[in-house]
Amino acid sequence: MTVNSAEAPVEALTFRRFEDGDHAPRPWQEEIFNAGWTHKCPTYVHKTSPCQSSCPSGHDIRGWLAAVRGQDKPTNGISWQQHAFNLMTAANPFPSVMGRVCPAPCEDGCNRNEVEDRVGINSVEHFVGDWALANNVSFPKPAVESGKTVAVIGGGPAGLAAAYFLRRRGHGVTIFDDHAELGGMMRYGIPGYRTPRDKLDGEIKRILDMGVEVRLNTRIGRDISVADLERDFGAVFWGVGTHQGRNLPIPGSDAPNCITGVAFLRAFNEGRLKLASAKVVVVGGGDTSIDVASVARRLGHITQAHEKDRPEFVALGYAAHDAASTAGREGAKVTLTSLFPVEKMTAAEQEVNDAKREGVDIHGSVMPLEVLKNADGRARALKMCKCEMQGNKPVPVAGTEFELPCDLIVVAIGQKGDLADLAELDNGNGFINADKNLRVPGRKGHFVGGDIVRPHLLTTAIGHGRIAAESIDHYLAGEELGRRPRVDVVHFDLIDRLAHDGRQLEHIEQPTRGTSESNKFAVHNYEDRAATEIATADTLFLGYFNYTPRNIRDHREIHGDAVLGDFSERLVPLTEAQVIAEAKRCMTCGLCMECDTCLVYCPQTAISRVPKGERAPGRWVETDYTKCIGCHICHDVCPSGYIQMGLGE
Repeated sequence: MTVNSAEAPVEALTFRRFEDGDHAPRPWQEEIFNAGWTHKCPTYVHKTSPCQSSCPSGHDIRGWLAAVRGQDKPTNGISWQQHAFNLMTAANPFPSVMGRVCPAPCEDGCNRNEVEDRVGINSVEHFVGDWALANNVSFPKPAVESGKTVAVIGGGPAGLAAAYFLRRRGHGVTIFDDHAELGGMMRYGIPGYRTPRDKLDGEIKRILDMGVEVRLNTRIGRDISVADLERDFGAVFWGVGTHQGRNLPIPGSDAPNCITGVAFLRAFNEGRLKLASAKVVVVGGGDTSIDVASVARRLGHITQAHEKDRPEFVALGYAAHDAASTAGREGAKVTLTSLFPVEKMTAAEQEVNDAKREGVDIHGSVMPLEVLKNADGRARALKMCKCEMQGNKPVPVAGTEFELPCDLIVVAIGQKGDLADLAELDNGNGFINADKNLRVPGRKGHFVGGDIVRPHLLTTAIGHGRIAAESIDHYLAGEELGRRPRVDVVHFDLIDRLAHDGRQLEHIEQPTRGTSESNKFAVHNYEDRAATEIATADTLFLGYFNYTPRNIRDHREIHGDAVLGDFSERLVPLTEAQVIAEAKRCMTCGLCMECDTCLVYCPQTAISRVPKGERAPGRWVETDYTKCIGCHICHDVCPSGYIQMGLGE
């Protein structure tokens, strides 16, 4: 076993806004220069950063990275860790868990990729989340109770997030869940070496301590009717998840040792599944299939297993023996198959690499044709062939058939909701329909979110919980639900921040243009376009940023059969110094990064810093328009794309 960091990216050295030969005329609307001056003057335009717009839960990533690196200092005497945690949990109450398992679409969207490599957003979230748990940080209870109550059905990421955001608004919340513990797929769908249970339990407890009631082992439609919920609660949120796997649509898939990945992982995570089989074939290609394969490699098998200890029996609900014989366990041969080529599988690249290193044999571009059975009716092999993908449809390649011998087939090709007791909500495909505000069409007071709407990421389910809580809040107040913003995230709000910092805000209800001698608190030439616009790389001056390698979390690498029985966490968190250094790599896209570059390069000394007592994020410099000649230099040198030449149009 070794501990390694990922390979550093290749150094990319230069960026130039203007290249040699860039002398051709631009569109006539842009040809406004005359002797070095124009009628345009700078204005400060706030846009959403691409990391945030790529985050399904809507994190203000740019904001909490500024807190981590010390640019945005807390004003109430708390630590930077607490300040960053407060900003994180304005969108997502699970930083410790999500810092570990989220595949980080935010990092894919990061503009720093255009310089050398993305900012390690997940690793910073991981550190802050663990710090908050270690320091027993709690969520405040609501200052005022609304007197309204909401039933949350399902205690997974969507339901828990909805409960959290509803309690922040003062509403009474009761969670109903048919499991023995809360957590949903975070507990029953992901193995504990990826979501350590002490971290998950701590983040759930923090939500419950806000005053959330819980009723476990309770199934709506069986133990309590929907009519009862409608009678006893002002609104209902459905976050029931997709805990029913899909079977292979091929002959022979009814074999008893052909089970779903959902059932396999639930049995393991409940502590019932102690062993796998000698030869396991996993059909999938997504994150669930990787988890199944990795768990099977860790469990291994024993030669003389009791009949009722077979994985398929345990997954179906039988209690396994307390296997004294597990001391003699051996490594299982685990093969994972995917319709797509390995490099195009939907599973996270790091998880795929780990699985290969740990001994999982992965076959890409193959499709199952038939489950071959023995005389007892059990699967003995999976007949397959090579395939080519036409969109999402596999096309078999003739003459390429082969067999994969197996003792167990685990199918992870998709999931749907278990709505057997809730037929009135089922859209016919095992899901619940929703509109843009996450209302259930045709059912007043019913809202829905998470995988039961569309199976996706944990962070997507959390984002649904936040949006649904906002919709429920409006509904309970008797207000109309308007259109959701185009960029639907938790936005930085300069006016709110000024108020939070104790500034006098009388006479001001929204950002205003211009300066004001009498009102020192006025927002200077500020325009907030964050709800509609994203700060793309071509609006930044990337030449400002030096090549700075990413601070990469160490990762325990486990090779071959050394994985047998190893259920320890693989990720090694960054140190505090590394976390701060990583946060400093953020380019603050779409908001002032307080670099003073515009101030230094302004040839008219028209730009100056805002007086110290009046500063806030996004309010670092101001322009004296009696001096400004519209030369555009401040716009050209602004690293974060915050300065736009528009005033005067």
